[in-house]
Amino acid sequence: MANPRAMPHASMYRVVYAEIEEVGWEHLLYLEKDLSSLCFRVLDEKERRHDLLIELPQNYPEGLPSITADVPYLFYLNWMANSRLKDVVQQFKEHLQKLQAFWSTLESIDKSLVIINPKRPSLASSYRQICLGDGCSLLLCINARNPATLPECRFLGPEVATGIILKQWKRNGRKWSNDRPFIENLSLLLETKLHGPPKDCGVEDNQIECGICYAQYLPLGQLPCEATCNEEGRKSFSFDGEPLLAGEVLIEHSVSSSVSRDLGFIVGFCSIVSWSCLTEQ
Repeated sequence: MANPRAMPHASMYRVVYAEIEEVGWEHLLYLEKDLSSLCFRVLDEKERRHDLLIELPQNYPEGLPSITADVPYLFYLNWMANSRLKDVVQQFKEHLQKLQAFWSTLESIDKSLVIINPKRPSLASSYRQICLGDGCSLLLCINARNPATLPECRFLGPEVATGIILKQWKRNGRKWSNDRPFIENLSLLLETKLHGPPKDCGVEDNQIECGICYAQYLPLGQLPCEATCNEEGRKSFSFDGEPLLAGEVLIEHSVSSSVSRDLGFIVGFCSIVSWSCLTEQ
């Protein structure tokens, strides 16, 4: 067990308090009593909230602080002998400015398309799994440094259907333009109009969820067990502590010919909601 950090000298408290004053106490979320770390709230130009965690070494301000934030990648902290906390915050703001196009691109995707995963994306998340219909989905990885470029992708779903879409993607790959809106580029390469979010399609959230797709979000060892059908004939599952039926459903799903295993996930076509899903093994 690591030894607890010794309480700093009074002079360090004076230094840190003075530097917090420069940033503004109203932006401080918390400060550890031993001054080992503190956290500032920072808003970017679109009013997105970012929590900047700064860890201070015991020899601060001579020692270099370390930073943590919910961003796709961190920046190199330029620290000199006369640097202060306000310099850390300023460099972080400059980094956020570089990421505006990245977040705007993801927000346009979330607003315009049917997103299967992630359900609650963080600001650090750079991937989206998009429903294409007919049991197919597209897993996109957006370049955070240059979001307008052609993204890395993977097609999920029945082999025949995804094979056709993949050929279209490769055939049209050269048509991608960094000056064209991201969604428009996707539609051009896929040669189809992409689906809008569920509210535009008249499909409620509880109509597209199922035990196969969402079992990964339950506590370890627990599975939904009760299957019901709504008016549209779609199946949904509820949890009551006895994972018998869902266990059978998941076992049947995991051994079917429509799934494959990759990096600890079961990847395959979900017969309940008619698109591909990722489920942890």
